[in-house]
Amino acid sequence: QVQLVESGGGLVQAGGSMRLSCTASGDMFMIDGMGWYRQTPGKLRELVASIANDGTTKYGDSVKGRFAISRGNDENTVYLQMDSLRPEDTAVYYCHGHPAYADSRDYWGPGTQVTVSS
Repeated sequence: QVQLVESGGGLVQAGGSMRLSCTASGDMFMIDGMGWYRQTPGKLRELVASIANDGTTKYGDSVKGRFAISRGNDENTVYLQMDSLRPEDTAVYYCHGHPAYADSRDYWGPGTQVTVSS
């Protein structure tokens, strides 16, 4: 099992910045990458950013150029630096652990609320 714990989140004004952190623990061999998804009521959860163990990153179209994902020195922590925030970035942000094996599961953190005021 893998446990994911997010920190950060809260309220920020439009145009501001915020950093989210996610720390993973447990059977780290079960995941081969980590990332962030977000969800608003009535909508599907969408990819924000991800980083694979080899350092490859991927971003959702709506955050390219504004958000940056990175790993900590211990490689069990990922950060999401969010700049130039917009009201439409308001959502619950979930940390995600990507399964390393075809028959293993996705792992999710409990989520953290990010609210961007206009």
